[in-house]
Amino acid sequence: MHTIDMDLVEMTLDVMKYTIDRISNITPELGSPKKESELLEMVGETITPEGIGGENAFKMFKDVLVKACVPIDHPRHLAFVPAAPTRAAIMFDLVTSASSIHGAYWMEGAGGIFCENQAMKWMVSLTGLPETAFGVFTSGGTAANLSAMVAAREEWRRRSSDNVSVRGLLLTSDGAHSSVQAMAKVIDADVVMIDNNDDKLTGAALKNAIDELEEKDRKRLFAVVATGGTTNAGIIDELDSIAEVCEQANVWYHVDCAYGGGALAANSVRHLFNGIEKADSITIDPHKWLFSPYDCGAVIYKNLDHAKNAHSQKGAYLEIFKDEGAQGFNPADYQIQLTRRVRGMPLWFSLAMHGTDKYRQAVERGIELAQIAAKKIEEIDHLELVRPSSLSVVLFRRKGWTADQYRDWTYKNHNSGFALVTPTKWEKETIARFCFINPDTTEDDIDKILESMK
Repeated sequence: MHTIDMDLVEMTLDVMKYTIDRISNITPELGSPKKESELLEMVGETITPEGIGGENAFKMFKDVLVKACVPIDHPRHLAFVPAAPTRAAIMFDLVTSASSIHGAYWMEGAGGIFCENQAMKWMVSLTGLPETAFGVFTSGGTAANLSAMVAAREEWRRRSSDNVSVRGLLLTSDGAHSSVQAMAKVIDADVVMIDNNDDKLTGAALKNAIDELEEKDRKRLFAVVATGGTTNAGIIDELDSIAEVCEQANVWYHVDCAYGGGALAANSVRHLFNGIEKADSITIDPHKWLFSPYDCGAVIYKNLDHAKNAHSQKGAYLEIFKDEGAQGFNPADYQIQLTRRVRGMPLWFSLAMHGTDKYRQAVERGIELAQIAAKKIEEIDHLELVRPSSLSVVLFRRKGWTADQYRDWTYKNHNSGFALVTPTKWEKETIARFCFINPDTTEDDIDKILESMK
């Protein structure tokens, strides 16, 4: 398996040709899922004692399996939170894998970690946190939120021995990402959801929620999670007033910007994030709105020591990594993973190649597309905006449609290979939703999707 022969060389050429073709294809085929039984019938068992050969396996992938996937960078993929990695980032993802760099410790991955840290330095600068703040790349927002909350809980426990055996409590809003509740389960913490009626969480609402806690629960409170751009509607919580309440209450202030964090680079909306510079930790997903390939999240800390105290692992075979001879930044010390790839390298290469100004322009384009779509919707009699566009999200309704009609519309467009736009819920009503990330999405794409709702 590890020898270099002619078969390997030919397969390498095939892979590179496929990669070049895919990178240069602006509108790839919009695949759709099939049942596992259907796929098995089409390709058969692929893992056998003798192997089926690289040529056969690759042909199965190209002809069948990739067509059962939805390309996240399709310009008419406006569902969920899509992605649009730059061609430079995709290419360097190949380089990252081919280079076999272990990104946990400086001793093994100094050059790759240096690249990551250059990209991280720029991201930290967008937040306005102190110069001593820094972060590390993770697999995504869930891992970043989890890493931050573990650091928050351990710092809370460090402050008082009475907290060591107590189950922690955190506060967030009902608009927070589902990963916040999932993460709380992992660390066995309780969550109190603040009802903000599908709007932004404010400092006043947070203060009321804290005041309403019983004394025993107030003592368990170790963190507040605000959202810098809700996934469903792009709403940014009132970060400045929340920061003040957290400071007064002496609790860890975390801002989940997994989706919205890219907008920190956009001058047109940067003021909406005022107060984020007071956070103790921040989550940003470069694989969403900073045009990096999956999987690339990030967690940033105001005080790295808090993260290190929580996450640094010890072991006989790991001690050499902490020696002065191997001195440097060790990403494994600041998040939940020990083994990790240098997933921030594709972002670094793309930033280095294109410059930060083009990143700002690309993010601004997503915001502009949302505003354009909102205006078009207002001009169509049978459509109606549910609320003003926020960041790159537009919520709207087709007057008179039921939930089943939205669902049927989604499947019709998807199954025909035209577009993937899925409905959502707003105040218990099923409605339509756009999320713009890809700068290659055009006004004509928007027009055609809206025309499909006649």
